[in-house]
Amino acid sequence: MGAIPTQRETVSRVSDVPAHGDAGERAAVRSVLPGSPLAPGSARALLRAALTEWTGLGLTPSQRLVDDAVVVVSELVTNAVVHAGTDVELTCRLEESGALVVEACDHHPSRAPRRGGAETPYEPPDYGRGLRLVATLAEAWGVTYRTGVKTVWARLPAEDRPAAEEPEAHAAAGGAAAADILAHEPPPLSAALEQGDPHRAERDREWLGHGALSFLAEASDLLAGQLDENLVAALAGQLLVPRLADWCAVWLEDESTGRWGPARAGGPDSGGAWGDGTGAPGPRLARVWHGSENRNEELRRALEKDPPCPRDGLRSGPEPYPWPGEALGPHGTDGTALAYRLIAGGRPLGTLVIGRCGPLAFPDEITGLVEDLGRRVALAIGAARQYARQATISAVLQRGLLPGAVAQIPGVSSALVYEPCDKGGPSGDFYDLFPAGDGRWCFAVGDVQGKGPEAAVVIGLARPWLRLLAREGYRVADVLDRLNQLLLDDATEAADAAARALVAAGGRPVAPGDGPQTRFLSLLYGELAPFDGGVRCTLASAGHPLPLLLGPDGRVRTVAKPQTLLGVVEDETYTSETFELRPGDTLLCVTDGVTERRDGSRQFDDGDGLARALEGCAGLDAEQVAERIRRLVHEFGGGAPEDDLALLVLQAE
Repeated sequence: MGAIPTQRETVSRVSDVPAHGDAGERAAVRSVLPGSPLAPGSARALLRAALTEWTGLGLTPSQRLVDDAVVVVSELVTNAVVHAGTDVELTCRLEESGALVVEACDHHPSRAPRRGGAETPYEPPDYGRGLRLVATLAEAWGVTYRTGVKTVWARLPAEDRPAAEEPEAHAAAGGAAAADILAHEPPPLSAALEQGDPHRAERDREWLGHGALSFLAEASDLLAGQLDENLVAALAGQLLVPRLADWCAVWLEDESTGRWGPARAGGPDSGGAWGDGTGAPGPRLARVWHGSENRNEELRRALEKDPPCPRDGLRSGPEPYPWPGEALGPHGTDGTALAYRLIAGGRPLGTLVIGRCGPLAFPDEITGLVEDLGRRVALAIGAARQYARQATISAVLQRGLLPGAVAQIPGVSSALVYEPCDKGGPSGDFYDLFPAGDGRWCFAVGDVQGKGPEAAVVIGLARPWLRLLAREGYRVADVLDRLNQLLLDDATEAADAAARALVAAGGRPVAPGDGPQTRFLSLLYGELAPFDGGVRCTLASAGHPLPLLLGPDGRVRTVAKPQTLLGVVEDETYTSETFELRPGDTLLCVTDGVTERRDGSRQFDDGDGLARALEGCAGLDAEQVAERIRRLVHEFGGGAPEDDLALLVLQAE
């Protein structure tokens, strides 16, 4: 759901917006929303916040007005976003009479608002139903044109019944939290059946007429924010039971097979049309939800024996589903069950099954509403699976770009902290510590410009080449010279390939080597050679935070000089520094996620903050030094670090 816009104000009068009623104004709220798919959700959140604020001021719109207003705001803003594509100015005004006026202004008056209700096969289901619902719910509506501005407005009448008599008015106006959405429902249908309630059909019609409309909008917001398919399945069950059904179940399909298990006897077709006969694994029963929770396990056992196998794999439904019988108790021996295929992006993802006990079948309005909700559930499952795939790919890439283990160096203890910031792709930080032969060990701490696939390309080039050059006997400065040229050559080849592709596609020719250079790398690279009484260390820093050396006496000094980033300057010549690590000396190497950790306008390394932190580590071993610096970095800012963290501690023993 979109966040509540920051440009919001409650005023007693709005004089610069045309009024579409003859009553005075009691309160109003106004905001400018960006012309994006998040705008309808932001508009609903804005309206709910305003209704809560007005209720606190003693202004009490009725429950029905609240429900209708959520739908009207959503539809007007959706139409403006889809059919105008500009920012939307939203105004909601509560009149003295208790009526609510909603106005949505866009800046593309040449595009008329969509008035029809039918969706084309090429439009996402969240594009709205046009102005058909607005015309049904409003006592008056229209379109006003001014220079460069089109305003679509609707006036919702006040109800005779005051909101004080509506027990759920505050919940409906209070926000889009899951508890509020799930609480806004009619009494349990199964309870009504068991009590012999003769007014079930009437209760259905009453809720479908008003509560169902805001329910669908709120359910979309709730489902859209979930990134776990099992949680989506659980939310679907809570949204449907007992609001629309006595029980429901969600099966999820294995995307790797796209199959629904072997044909079985007892299916709806005598020829076994509900199965594909291949023996492939069937769907997984992810969630079962019954109005009486003590029936969940028994219902699950019954449903697991009878998984759905729709006849038409790309038809969303509904289709009849075999009734599970006595698993629902003495009052559930008869009833109706329907199966809806969950499809997103042209791929079947699972099946939603709903059931209602008793002789009354599902009304057509409910089957249509569940099909609409099923499309949103399918989209949420598809998004969750896409997120899971990306997370898995990122994790695999990350593991492949880092060493499986760090080398053990005679006479040196080491400690490493590596905390990639999860932003949907591989980290830009990397490290390495490996034997180079001839009694030498090499170490590296690097940071690539950017994250994700671009960073993975650079790390995939740099780390193997570092090892290869070191094992071929190249010294520290020579390794940096050659790695710098490698990155420049690779960037030039990538730019040339992009230019050729652009020309082949009929685009504007680009000069060879032209285009942005993205193969930049900051690197701290060094070589360790143990000897009797200490360790000789040779290192160089290319655009990287300088390493710090802590002596046993608590004094801290830098042991390198700054040099140019790798992959920037052609034919750059790098130099190295050599010094000795004596027993008790500690070398600290970090990435800029440590030095540039922010707390407001301050950074962790302001005023030599990292050196002061290292001074306090005198007398600690390598592991303790690493943990202390990590903790101080985390404590410096108010929240979790917003950049990758990597630090390497080397201590002579």
